[in-house]
Amino acid sequence: METNNHFFYVVKCKDNSWYAGYTNDLHKRVKTHNDGKGAKYTKVRRPVELIFAESFSTKREAMQAEYYFKKLTRKKKELYIEEKRNSKEAVYVKAPNEL
Repeated sequence: METNNHFFYVVKCKDNSWYAGYTNDLHKRVKTHNDGKGAKYTKVRRPVELIFAESFSTKREAMQAEYYFKKLTRKKKELYIEEKRNSKEAVYVKAPNEL
């Protein structure tokens, strides 16, 4: 699953909000969020569930994807994920009815 070491990821929080971030270890980062040691935003919205991840060859590319994504509206974020699913660019995507 982890072909490169840099990921842009999105987790779904308990309140159905989404949190986007960067990591070089997906499994460890999701666990950190769920242990309450991740971002302040997710600390009070646990548990979180990974719904999307995209792999990049550099940290810069992954962080640029995160920056771009965070500027989108919720609807456009949903479209972004759907487009990546259809193009097979994502390394992990939840089923559309589970987003």
